[in-house]
Amino acid sequence: MKDEIKQVIVVRGDIKMSVGKVVSQCCHASLGAFENANKNIIKLWKKRGEKKVVLQAKNLNEIKELIKKAEKINVNYFVVRDAGKTEVKKGTITCIAFGPDYEKKINKITGYLPKLK
Repeated sequence: MKDEIKQVIVVRGDIKMSVGKVVSQCCHASLGAFENANKNIIKLWKKRGEKKVVLQAKNLNEIKELIKKAEKINVNYFVVRDAGKTEVKKGTITCIAFGPDYEKKINKITGYLPKLK
């Protein structure tokens, strides 16, 4: 079986955002991480259906821990800091995306988090 490739987006659960706001923040995160990803992995990811998973972090501290884990094992990520034009204060970190990268690597970072509800 081929090694699966995915992108994971993690949304902060301690910020009140409308569904539309969450979706737009996830889009920013996904595109930002995609632009910084390994080009060979991107090619494989595209061929395999561009798997994405959206999970939830408890708070900013948990996001910071995820960043440390990603840096330790060399997984690219993109942090979304809001522009402050609608629902949250300018500069607020709302979500983060990891990958696309090999699922086994990303699971070492985010594998314990619950799905976003």
